[in-house]
Amino acid sequence: MAKKKSADLFDDTPAATSDTKMPAKQKKAPVKKAAEKGYSAADIEVLEGLEPVRRRPGMYIGGTDGRAMHHLFAEVIDNSMDEAVAGHATFIEVEMMAGNRLSVRDNGRGIPVDPHPKYKDKSALEVIMTTLHAGGKFGGDAYDTSGGLHGVGVSVVNALASDLIVEVARDQQMHRQTFSRGLAQGKVEKIGEAKNKRGTTVSFVPDEEIFGKIQFDPARLYAMAKAKAYLFGGVEIRWRCDPALIKDQEKCPPEDTLKFPNGLQDYLEEQIGGRAVVTPQPFAGKVQKTGGHGSCEWAVTWVAAGIGNADGMNASYCNTVPTPEGGTHEQGMRAALTKGLKAYGDRINNKKAGMITGEDVMGTAAALVSVFVREPEFQGQTKDKLATPEAAKIVETTLRDHFEHYLTSAPADADKLLGWVIDRAEERVKRRQEKEVSRKSAVRKLRLPGKLADCSQNSSEGAELFIVEGDSAGGSAKQGRNRRNQAILPLRGKILNVANATQTKMQQSQQIADLVLALGCGMGASYDEARLRYEKIIIMTDADVDGAHIAALLVTFFHEQMPDLIRQGHLYIAVPPLYRLAQGAKTFYARDDAHREELLKTEFRANAKVDISRFKGLGEMLPAQLKETTMLPGSRTLLQVHIPDEESKATEKAVKDLMGNKPELRFKFIQENAAFAGEDMLDI
Repeated sequence: MAKKKSADLFDDTPAATSDTKMPAKQKKAPVKKAAEKGYSAADIEVLEGLEPVRRRPGMYIGGTDGRAMHHLFAEVIDNSMDEAVAGHATFIEVEMMAGNRLSVRDNGRGIPVDPHPKYKDKSALEVIMTTLHAGGKFGGDAYDTSGGLHGVGVSVVNALASDLIVEVARDQQMHRQTFSRGLAQGKVEKIGEAKNKRGTTVSFVPDEEIFGKIQFDPARLYAMAKAKAYLFGGVEIRWRCDPALIKDQEKCPPEDTLKFPNGLQDYLEEQIGGRAVVTPQPFAGKVQKTGGHGSCEWAVTWVAAGIGNADGMNASYCNTVPTPEGGTHEQGMRAALTKGLKAYGDRINNKKAGMITGEDVMGTAAALVSVFVREPEFQGQTKDKLATPEAAKIVETTLRDHFEHYLTSAPADADKLLGWVIDRAEERVKRRQEKEVSRKSAVRKLRLPGKLADCSQNSSEGAELFIVEGDSAGGSAKQGRNRRNQAILPLRGKILNVANATQTKMQQSQQIADLVLALGCGMGASYDEARLRYEKIIIMTDADVDGAHIAALLVTFFHEQMPDLIRQGHLYIAVPPLYRLAQGAKTFYARDDAHREELLKTEFRANAKVDISRFKGLGEMLPAQLKETTMLPGSRTLLQVHIPDEESKATEKAVKDLMGNKPELRFKFIQENAAFAGEDMLDI
C-alpha cells in the first residue's frame, strides 16, 4: 500500500545554469576570499518567531504548490478532530468562502485565552499561534491521542496566511484575535457574550506571497473533510461552500452533513462501488484501547480481476492523519493477513499456502487501517509515513485474532479467498520464471559493455544497476556492492544532453550506447519493458553541483528516450553523504550543511571536538563507507523519480525550457525559479 518517495524531476539541476549566457552587466565578479569579504559574527542571521517557516515553507508543509497549500487545511482540521476524538467536540463546521478564505469551527473546549505562565504579556492563544513547538500535545492529560504532536501545525498555518482570525467561545465569552503572516495584529479581545457556546473557529487566507495565485479546490477540501468523518464515527462534519466556487456539484455539494457511524466499513463500501469482490463480507472491525496502548480500526476486501483492481483504494491513518507513504501500521496489517491466511491453509492441509507472500495477499486488497496511539513518530512534519514501532505490534496482534475468527466463521468464503491468493502467488512465480528465462537469454545474446560489472543472479527481479560517474567511484562501488544483485556501470564525464542533441549525435555517443546495452530494453520507439535487465536503475553521483548536473542529464535522457521506465517506477537517485562526523567511536554522516549542523546539535555534546571531513566525491569514500551510507538497503536513502500523469505536460515543458537549445527559455526558467533555490544548491 505504501507509496515510495518521489523526487522532482529537476530538484538537482542548478549546474544547468552554466549554459545560460548572462548580459555583460550581470556577470559575476571574481569570488573573494572570506577575509576580504569581512565575514564576521555580524553576518550570522538569527531567524525569530515564525520567520523560518516563511523562509523555508517546504521544510514544514513540503513545498509551495497546491498540495502543500491544501495541507494547511489538514493542519487546522486535525486540531478540531483531536478535540472530537478526545470527547470534547461533537461537530466540526467547514466553510469555503469567496476570496480563498477557509473557516474551520468546532464545539470543543476552545483554545485557552488566559495569560501564559511563561510569557506573562501574552495569552496562551497568542503563544500557540505565533510560536513553533507550542501546544497541549507534548505531555500531560490534555490529549490522550492526537494527530499533531510537533506543536507546529496551526502556527505554520498562521505564518503562511496573509490574514488569519481566531475566535474562541470559552467561559460564556467570545474572544477574538487577528494575525497576518505570523504576527499578531493586537491582543486578544472580548467581543461579547457567548452563552451556551464553546469552541474554536479559525478562518484564514493563504498568503499569495508564498503560494502565488493558487486557489483552494472545494472538491478536494470536501473529500478531505469526508475522509475525516469516516475516520471517527462519533463526529459530525458540516460542510458549506459558496456555490459560485463549485465546478461540479456531484463531486462537491454546496452543503452536506458528513457522519458515518460504521466508520471505515462505510468508507470501504463507497470506495469499492460496483466492483466485484472475492468474498461477500469485508473483513472489518474496531478495537478500543488494545492492551491499554491504543485503538485500531480496519476494513479490508479483495477486488476480483476483470472488474477493476484495488489501486487507489488503499489508505492508512494515524490519529486521523493520513499517511500516504504507509508505515508501521501498514506493516502490521500486511503481516497479520499474510500469517493468518497461511495458518488457515496449514489447518486445512493446503500445501500451496506455504508459497503465499505479502505481495500475493495485498496485491488485490482494498485495505483501510486507522490507529490511535500516544505520541506517534512520523517521518517529516507533513506526517506522510508512520514510524512508531509499537503501531506494528498493535495492528498485527489485533488483526491476527480477528482475521482467524473471520476465516473460520465462513469456511466457504475462506476457501475462496485462499484459492484466490494462491492463484496470485502462482502468477507471481510464473512471471519470475519468465523474467529469469528472458534475462538468461539476454545475457547470452547481448554483448555487454566492458565497463559493466554485472550481478550474478539471473532474474531481473531485485536486480539493481548503479550508474556512477568515473572509474574511481566505480571502483569503490564495485568493492562495496552486493555482487549477487547489484551491478555497477561507470560513465566517464557528463553524458550527452539529449534534449538538444540530434539523432546522429546520440548514435555516436559511447556512453549512451553502453547504457542502453547494459539495460537491454532498447530506447525510443524500440523500448521493451519485458527486456529490462534490472528492477531498479539507480543514479549515484557525487553530492555536489557537478554530480547534480550529471544526474539531471541522466534523468533527461530517461525522460526523453525511456519515459515508460520512469512511469513503471524503475528510476531512482541515490543520496550519498557530503560529510563524515566522528568523535571517538561515534560516527555520523550528513547529507548537506543543514544536516551537518543538525547532527552537531543533536548527536554530540556542546563544545565537543568533532572531526568533520568532507567527501570530495564518491571515489574518495572507502568501499565500506559507500556501502553503508548509499548502497545497503535499510540504511541508504533512495529518491524515486516520478512524473504524475496530471503534470506530464508541465514536466515536458520544464525539460524543454531548462535542457533545450534555447538559452532565452533557460534564462527565463532560472529567473522564475531562482527564489526557490536554497543556498546549498548554488555554486558560489
